[in-house]
Amino acid sequence: MRAVRYDGSKVLLDPRAEAPAPAPGEAIIRPLRVGLSTFDALVNAGPPPADLPPEPLTLGHEFVGVVESVAAEADLRKRWEGKRVVGSPTIACGKCDMCKGGLPNHCRARRTLGVRGWDGALAERLRLPLRNLAEVPPSVSDEQAVFATPLGAALHAATIVRIEGKPYVTVLGDGVDALLCAQVMVRLNASVRVLGSSPEKFSLCEKWGIKHRHSAEAGRRHDQDIVVDCTGTPAGFALALQLVRPRGKVVLRGDPACTGQACALPSSGPGARNDLSPLVENEIELLGARCGNPAEAIARLAAAEIDVLPLITKRARLADALAALKAAAAPDQLKVVVEI
Repeated sequence: MRAVRYDGSKVLLDPRAEAPAPAPGEAIIRPLRVGLSTFDALVNAGPPPADLPPEPLTLGHEFVGVVESVAAEADLRKRWEGKRVVGSPTIACGKCDMCKGGLPNHCRARRTLGVRGWDGALAERLRLPLRNLAEVPPSVSDEQAVFATPLGAALHAATIVRIEGKPYVTVLGDGVDALLCAQVMVRLNASVRVLGSSPEKFSLCEKWGIKHRHSAEAGRRHDQDIVVDCTGTPAGFALALQLVRPRGKVVLRGDPACTGQACALPSSGPGARNDLSPLVENEIELLGARCGNPAEAIARLAAAEIDVLPLITKRARLADALAALKAAAAPDQLKVVVEI
């Protein structure tokens, strides 16, 4: 089968990749659409992230597909075969203290679809445990469903901060993560604004009725109840600390596959320690937000609560996946979607 593979040093389109074989309790899935993530673009651009093992790997962790076969008893085969699904990219062991304590996303031995230890969705077939799957209803299109992973993460970030009343919320960044977080939080009775650097992307905020302005024009008055940093840069984090009020909250949000790149903290130079003194002086609550539940995202999409289709800025076929990965790294792109 064809698959987009990282071979330990570079990314290539392998026309003869080995087809996956399911273990008990797993499904074989035929991907329909795959969204290219920040992680996929970083690996393709090179050098690979420092924490990426050198083992060969098929990329892609944002997908919607059809279950072709299930390695399980008849009732599970009947339940899943032929169904359109999305899947959580975190493959948990189910045995460690985190899993038994209800925190499978923090499994001690977790593997991540298309990122670490588990071949991803940029291929003609993939496998996943049944417990990772969520069915997609007919009312949700393939191009909507492919946002289940990043939208699930945005919903998780909103849950973490526990929005109550009508707090002032600033979302930093104008990429997919930021625009999804802004849509989610404005529906929770928050007063939300987006600070970014790409005026052409602000038209989406205008469409959704979300306040926006260039980050360079924002006052640093320490008056925001919550700041969600989706920039993944030291400058973004530093700005968040200048915006949040004493005893406010700062959330670091990024591509759940890119924990190293998406949560950069500031330093004054090579080898310098991060200056986190404002967290102590102003008693700021610093929170990280990684993975969410794709099933919750599908429910929101089915209810037509979140608008994702305008976030697709380029479409490609699997044969052109390498060019699509290069395009995904461009600053003018939001989500590049590959049709398998």
